[in-house]
Amino acid sequence: MMFGTGAFGFTAGVAPAAGVPVATGVPDILKESFDSPVRSGAEFHTENPTLTLIPGLPDDLASLILAFLPFSHHGRLKSICKSWKQFFSSRTLRSIRHKHIPLLKRSHILCIFPQDPSISSPYLFDPQNLAWCYLPPMPCNPHVYGLCNFTSVSHDSRLYVLGGSLFDTRSFPLDRPSPSSAAFRYDFVTQSWDSLPPMLSPRGSFACAAIPNTDRILVAGGGSRHTMFGAAGSRMRSVEMYDIRRNEWVALDGLPRFRAGCVGFMVGNVDEEKEFWVMGGYGESRTILGVFPVDEYYRDAVVMQLKNGGVGKWRELGDMWEEGERRQLGRIAIVEDINGGSPGIFMLDKNDIFRYDMTSNHWWKETSVPKRATDESSMGFAALNSELHVMVLYNGADSAENRRLRRNKRSASIFLQIYHPQKKIWRTLITKPPFQQPLDFKTAVMCTIRL
Repeated sequence: MMFGTGAFGFTAGVAPAAGVPVATGVPDILKESFDSPVRSGAEFHTENPTLTLIPGLPDDLASLILAFLPFSHHGRLKSICKSWKQFFSSRTLRSIRHKHIPLLKRSHILCIFPQDPSISSPYLFDPQNLAWCYLPPMPCNPHVYGLCNFTSVSHDSRLYVLGGSLFDTRSFPLDRPSPSSAAFRYDFVTQSWDSLPPMLSPRGSFACAAIPNTDRILVAGGGSRHTMFGAAGSRMRSVEMYDIRRNEWVALDGLPRFRAGCVGFMVGNVDEEKEFWVMGGYGESRTILGVFPVDEYYRDAVVMQLKNGGVGKWRELGDMWEEGERRQLGRIAIVEDINGGSPGIFMLDKNDIFRYDMTSNHWWKETSVPKRATDESSMGFAALNSELHVMVLYNGADSAENRRLRRNKRSASIFLQIYHPQKKIWRTLITKPPFQQPLDFKTAVMCTIRL
């Protein structure tokens, strides 16, 4: 059942496991905010003086109450009345939530890009409130198609889509993919995409991270490889930073080596020196029998120190695993420390989850996925609300009918196995996504955002 209209009409589609609480009502944190009402910088007044947000309450207090409702409810609440539609479409709502709700207590939402976002809508999934919604597609360029291997990252309640690999009808030969330098930003208030200045160097399959409590985004490495080709493509060392306030890209010191297919994340909080970590990926390639190209995957990581708003030099770490232990780095998910300490760094390698130990520079096995996936290469992995979410497509019992449905991935549900690293417990969910196109976790791009 679809609630509301437009890009933020969330739809319920999840069957929670027994004992899993469903968020209802107003959070307890709201009680702490009644002593600090909305100030002039975030006041909300309806356009029609005869309309009120909540009858009998002043608009500043009513605004505060409504702002604490989970983000996934906002779409359907707009249809209640004109004043609520005006409020839930205003920047005042965002200002109030940012002022009164700590970052780690805001709705933590998963954003999934099933395919090229210029022709296929991205989707948001709120596991806490068990809801889905879609975003409008990105602006379309008629000369390019097949965008993949781009990176999505969130910053200050906005969503960024950077780079990627695509085919350009203006290039030759036509069947050779090219890296993209395009950058786009989605604003959840205006519900629209903005085109940003292009990166200095076009790239796909690269490391990317937003620096906390700053207006900067870092990108490193990358190349031109497309998902249609298992090998080939360029590699690069280039590193650059996007300054959001100045709306410009700035070149930084390059990586020690050419590196594509890598992952990036931040370590450190406000009071410490921050570090930009780049792990895994591939550099040089070799050929088998002089014909078949094979990537040489890195087993190490490189780190750039960020201190007092500046950037430092790269330092190289040794190998994180022994020869023969695994071929390449698995999928990475970062669990934020609610106390502001170093994050938990986790890797999904086939059906096992490993935790990275910075002291020993080694991956140690944390746990195994309870229900093992048949296709170990097609599994999604993300961290939401301090929990690790392992996602696979699910079609119920193994019957002839369901085997037929598996060939049509559009018909599949998503089976989530959710692990809490501190409590060491698992729980499960099954959700039916509203995708209008097939979903393949091998090629889908995902990120998380707090709203």
